[in-house]
Amino acid sequence: MILKQTIHHKLSQQEALSRIKNLFTKLKQEQKDKISGIKEDWNNETLQFQFTVLRFTVSGSLTVHPANIEMAADVPFAIFLFRSKIKEVIRAKAKELFSE
Repeated sequence: MILKQTIHHKLSQQEALSRIKNLFTKLKQEQKDKISGIKEDWNNETLQFQFTVLRFTVSGSLTVHPANIEMAADVPFAIFLFRSKIKEVIRAKAKELFSE
């Protein structure tokens, strides 16, 4: 199941990209006991990612545009059932991450 979300920001594209890259580095350290098999492949402003959480594999892409970030993740049905809560958490984290 595909989980899609667009997050708007008012930062420069480079600043938004830098903050997202720093967040991924931080999350790898802070969540290493919960998330495994983390793969990230950056191609300019687009990230292809994959990781395992609670024995479920999640993969997808994230693209940083000048005014927004588009994310699409392929998640197992069991996780997709919690999509509203997941989107809420992503919005809250994004608000914190992209505040000027």
